Amino acid sequence: MLQVKETSRLCFELMSENDAELMFQLDQDPQVMKFITRGKCPTRDDITNVFIPRMQAYTNPDKGWGLWKIMRRNSGDFLGWVLVRPMYFFDDEKPTALDDLELGWRLHRRYWGLGYATEAAQAIADALIATGEINYLTALAMEENVGSIGVMKKLGMAYVKSDTHQDPLGALDVAYYRCAVSELTG
Repeated sequence: MLQVKETSRLCFELMSENDAELMFQLDQDPQVMKFITRGKCPTRDDITNVFIPRMQAYTNPDKGWGLWKIMRRNSGDFLGWVLVRPMYFFDDEKPTALDDLELGWRLHRRYWGLGYATEAAQAIADALIATGEINYLTALAMEENVGSIGVMKKLGMAYVKSDTHQDPLGALDVAYYRCAVSELTG
């Protein structure tokens, strides 16, 4: 199982179906969901019947794929999560190159702007890079989501393209950012 090192403020563990209530509570803020579902909040049924099965489809503890729970070290408070999965995992054809991983993050609004998303994503990226199995890290966000794009840039990612991202949750016009691991470790 991939281990992610704690930071000075944060600790991490892979989420499971047992974390459904944490996922539900996080997604009940329309501002948190603004750039994901245009502010529509999921029901508990959505979490149970859509979100959890999606997460289980790509979770692989040995490779570090899944949703990584972000918690404060000193209190254990749940801040949100960082997603790791192969890019284009939910395309009609499964990805053939598993060396390009998608990173994403979602945090409770009260933790925005405090550096937690960057700190968590960097710790998880470092653990993934240390495996020697990946060549690229990619993230995507709606172009208006300047907070997430700021995190991408802090992680060393650069703009690649704008395109429509289609997945089972719908279609969104997004900007893709990417970095080559060799540029980060070189």
